[in-house]
Amino acid sequence: MTRASLNKQPHEVASMFDDVAERYDLTNDVLSLGQDRRWRREVAKAVDARPAQKVLDLAAGTATSSLPFARTGAYVVPCDFSTGMLQVGKRRHAWLPFTAGDATRLPFKDDTFDAVTISFGLRNVQDTDAALREMYRVTRPGGRVVICEFSHPTWAPFRTVYTEYLMRALPPAARAVSSNPDAYVYLAESIRAWPDQPALAGRLRGAGWSKVAWRNLTGGVVALHRGFKEA
Repeated sequence: MTRASLNKQPHEVASMFDDVAERYDLTNDVLSLGQDRRWRREVAKAVDARPAQKVLDLAAGTATSSLPFARTGAYVVPCDFSTGMLQVGKRRHAWLPFTAGDATRLPFKDDTFDAVTISFGLRNVQDTDAALREMYRVTRPGGRVVICEFSHPTWAPFRTVYTEYLMRALPPAARAVSSNPDAYVYLAESIRAWPDQPALAGRLRGAGWSKVAWRNLTGGVVALHRGFKEA
């Protein structure tokens, strides 16, 4: 059983995701009460991929998040540092160009992608600011970044209920459906420790992104942040 500590040592986080790869998509669907599918649809709308555009999907896991971009005719590169996730994804979608990579040291040239996106993965990167700078580096001038991440509910009473769900209901539910329920205790703790919407927007600006904005989903349980690289 592997459970990454909140200091986010990369090998620990990668090993944790290797352990849950086979049932990861099913587990997320159960634990989010089906909301993850709606969130991913909103990501696809925000990225607005077009035919022949190049899209980098970071923390892509098994590439569930990459498929909507591919359906538009865009060239999408699913990238993840969990080899276990990539192996499961490659079995399911052999035609996609799965790439192993660390978000803080991306294996791509400057100004390569029209859009870079990461869903529910930035929270697990050891150095958030380095990752945001790397995303900026590999995005072409005029391109965009879209980040979908758990955030802070905006209504205080709901925020209390949500926090109780994360720490009390989520681990037992994970034990019923996940191959590594301890991993989901880490995930719950990492959600609680993550910066709120304005704080993440500030970090995006600090990494060079302009026109930074965010939109709350499900009352702020999840937030979509978007920014642009000036032409």
